[in-house]
Amino acid sequence: MDIISVIGILLGIAAIVLGQILEGGHLGSLLQVTAFMIVIGGTLGAVMLQHSLRVFLDGLAMLKWVFKPPRIAPQDVLSTLLDWSHLARRGGLLALEPLIEQQQDLFYRRGLQMMVDGAEPEVLRETLEMELQGYESHHQDAAKVWQAAGGYSPTIGIIGAVMGLIHVMENLSDPSKLGAGIAVAFVATIYGVGGANLFFLPVSSKLRYHVGRLVRQKEMYIEGIVSIANGENPRMIEAKLQGYLS
Repeated sequence: MDIISVIGILLGIAAIVLGQILEGGHLGSLLQVTAFMIVIGGTLGAVMLQHSLRVFLDGLAMLKWVFKPPRIAPQDVLSTLLDWSHLARRGGLLALEPLIEQQQDLFYRRGLQMMVDGAEPEVLRETLEMELQGYESHHQDAAKVWQAAGGYSPTIGIIGAVMGLIHVMENLSDPSKLGAGIAVAFVATIYGVGGANLFFLPVSSKLRYHVGRLVRQKEMYIEGIVSIANGENPRMIEAKLQGYLS
């Protein structure tokens, strides 16, 4: 559990609620179903229109990374690569073949399979780098689903505000209906701007941060496996890969 993400969300919400109470307002005045429907529904529709179905669904699925980040352990990857290096140095690359099925990550499995099959180091590097580029591009696009939501929601909030004011103008002769219209107008703006700056944009940044770390770890793997294919000394490989740990 990423405790700082939980604290950040709770702190942001608590600051707004506490500010409302300190100003003498009622908490219920911030809860407007109509405003929520306009902002969230409108934002969701705009985001869906912008992205393909796969990217949109993957972006939603990645939300769990904010609270439970993907496992990123470059030190473990380094240790594994060094073990492979020692094993290959003693028994040749074919000695690594039994380890292929043990790799649960398809990227790592494919790299090890190609190396055991005797792929040239440069071909191995080019193939894995091309696959990594596609992986990074797709996951960055998925993370930008939340960035897009952060861009649209303030504007949708303004649309909700204008709709509320239109409702007010239509009922100037009936003072009993003015309060509801004005409330929707201002609360819609709060939902739009608050949702963007307290949730959507921070979520997008956190997801892109995790994607960057995953890509960095895979880059280390590529460098290590190509070095093994080149028959480099395990100590030289370790020295080369230490820079990725920083």
